[in-house]
Parts: sequence; C-alpha cells; structure tokens
Amino acid sequence: MGEINWLPVLLGALAFFLVGSIWYGVLFAKAWQKAAGVSDEQLQGGNMAVIFALTFLAEVIIASALWHAIQRTGASDRAVMMMAVGFGATIMVPAIGINYLYLRKTLAHFLIDAGHFIVGMAAMGGVFLYFR
Repeated sequence: MGEINWLPVLLGALAFFLVGSIWYGVLFAKAWQKAAGVSDEQLQGGNMAVIFALTFLAEVIIASALWHAIQRTGASDRAVMMMAVGFGATIMVPAIGINYLYLRKTLAHFLIDAGHFIVGMAAMGGVFLYFR
C-alpha cells in the first residue's frame, strides 16, 4: 500500500464538504428539505456539530480511498478526474439509489443527493490534480 499524503486528502475532503455546504445551503436548501420531508424544527433539533464532524470524517475516508487508488494506478490527470467522477457516479450514486428505493424516497430527493456526490467528487478530484 502506498503512502497517503494527508494534505491533499484533507483538502479533498474539505472541497467535498464545501460543495455540500453550497449545495444544501444555497442551491437546493428548500428543495432538498421538501424532498426529504424535513421540517424547520427537525433541522434545528439536530446536533449540527456532530453531524458536520461525522460528515467530514466520512469524506476523509472517501478521499483517502480515492487518493490510494490514484497513487496505486499512477493515473494520468484525465484518469484522476474520470476516477473521481466515476466513483461518485458509479459507486456512490447507485448505493444511495438502492437505499432510497427501499426507503421510498422521491426522485427529486435522489437527484439532489446524487448531484451532490458527483459534483463533490469532481471537486475532490480537482484538489488531487493540484497536488500532483
């Protein structure tokens, strides 16, 4: 297993996190809230510090797995972006799609969340390219 360079991994996770902040805070806040069936009271009731910390931790795990795959394959710049977006589109999106089918989530909810995963992974790939 190759060494993990933690600076791009952490910054890649941060890029994903920032995409989520914009995605769910500015671009699709109300649409996501409606599609998810989450009330204003429910949003206020969660421990956002814990939610954000666990979200970032999960994104660090994703970033470290992607970084490892890139380093092990010696991927070209084009392949880095293909791997990043491809990971989002062909692994993460179908995985949440399966869960959403059984949870009876709406198509709108799925599309908002799927878009976040794909754009977030593209941002992470961009950070990784910067550190090549």
